[in-house]
Amino acid sequence: MTAKPFLISVSEADLVDLRTRLLRTRFTAASDAAHWAAGTDPGYLRELIGYWAKGFDWGNAEAWLNGFPQYVADVEGHRVHFVHLRGAGSETGPAPLPLVMTHGWPGSFVEMLAAAQLLADPARRGGDRADAFDVVIPSLPGFLYSEPTQQPFTRRRVATLWHSLMTRTLGYRRFGAFGGDIGGGVTQWLGALHPDDVAGIHCTSGVLPTDFTRRPPSAAEQAFLDSLAAYDVGDQGYSAIMSTRPDTLGAALIDSPAGLLAWIIDKYRDWSDCDGDLEYRWDKDTLLTVATLYWVTRSIGSSFRPYYDYGHDEPLPVITVPGAITLTNEPAFKGLPRELVERSYSDLRHWHTPSRGGHFMAHEEPAQVAAELRTFFRPLRSDPPAEPAP
Repeated sequence: MTAKPFLISVSEADLVDLRTRLLRTRFTAASDAAHWAAGTDPGYLRELIGYWAKGFDWGNAEAWLNGFPQYVADVEGHRVHFVHLRGAGSETGPAPLPLVMTHGWPGSFVEMLAAAQLLADPARRGGDRADAFDVVIPSLPGFLYSEPTQQPFTRRRVATLWHSLMTRTLGYRRFGAFGGDIGGGVTQWLGALHPDDVAGIHCTSGVLPTDFTRRPPSAAEQAFLDSLAAYDVGDQGYSAIMSTRPDTLGAALIDSPAGLLAWIIDKYRDWSDCDGDLEYRWDKDTLLTVATLYWVTRSIGSSFRPYYDYGHDEPLPVITVPGAITLTNEPAFKGLPRELVERSYSDLRHWHTPSRGGHFMAHEEPAQVAAELRTFFRPLRSDPPAEPAP
């Protein structure tokens, strides 16, 4: 289970093929006069495709990504890709606390990098070296350079892989965990399954309870659940097809970089805290770095597995390790009551609803996320393990 150094290296042949496809893109007409009302705006897509073909410098992006120490390891028979940033701690203080950060869909390890730098080396922004973390950012199975799991993709299964990565491959005895979206569910399962090894978990979103047989939802909880259901009516089209016909969609997107890009940026715009202006949050180079990684790894289809296999996910047990929520400022989670989350946590110590940062919070507001993680984990660095749930 030894980790081996890894460098991203995209062949010139792949880049030439990508550029050729981009230059031959056929564009659809807009279905609605209002921009983005019917999905990715064709006019903006045309502009972005033009830049991808003639202006975007993948070489610079690749060199930047390779500036982060990356590895691959065989973890329980699965090839797992991850970034591993060693903490720049104090020479006389405690060792940096290990922290595993897990992304969601349609994200990647890229979204955690800026926050990870601040966490590994807090002194670079005037912070205390005693707050340093050893940061591990794995790519989810089937995403980019991590191979798909042959078993159903469940949050519990990934949590088991991450525990093995942290304890057996990297040799950490105790660590913290952070994540959002699918990564939030994985993070919650890490806390639920491994209270002896997990110091605490910090999420921006995750698994919400669905069983209310023991205690019916309160008025506030029901109001949120109704609001979420209403939001899903207009948003769930992407998940419906990824959950039922992933191979049909995957066949289209793996063959068309324009289609792939349109599918990804629709969610980057819709879910981020950008007020409808995609480039308020994401410059073109960032968007195209993510899209190029999905393209060259041919992993867009396998990234749909968490949706197709969703029915295999089990109910989440009560989490006994210390928990924290820094709630995303995105439409789906507006008004989420703390009491609903506390159904899944017996020790929810930190709750914050900032006014900025959407679905990709660590990418959108890395300084905010780093500060929240430091605050939450500071008293937990020497805490004893949590008691198991009764």
